[in-house]
Amino acid sequence: MPPAPPTFANTSLRDAQFTDVDLRAARFADVDLADASFANVSLTGARLDDVNLSGVAITGANLDGMTIDGVLVTDLLRAYRA
Repeated sequence: MPPAPPTFANTSLRDAQFTDVDLRAARFADVDLADASFANVSLTGARLDDVNLSGVAITGANLDGMTIDGVLVTDLLRAYRA
């Protein structure tokens, strides 16, 4: 039987830095990532449910297949730019 994955609860990792870390299939609930910064990150296949994205900036991203409420973001951007 494989060991149980590590669990972090009621833990502060404020100002922590993660480099070359594998978090595939990790689960996040009730997490505060305000003012966090992400660079060279793969979110392929990730799901974001009940999230607050106010003030979020996304630049230089591959948006192929990304949807918001079932609508392709690439279609939204194409319509906006037209």
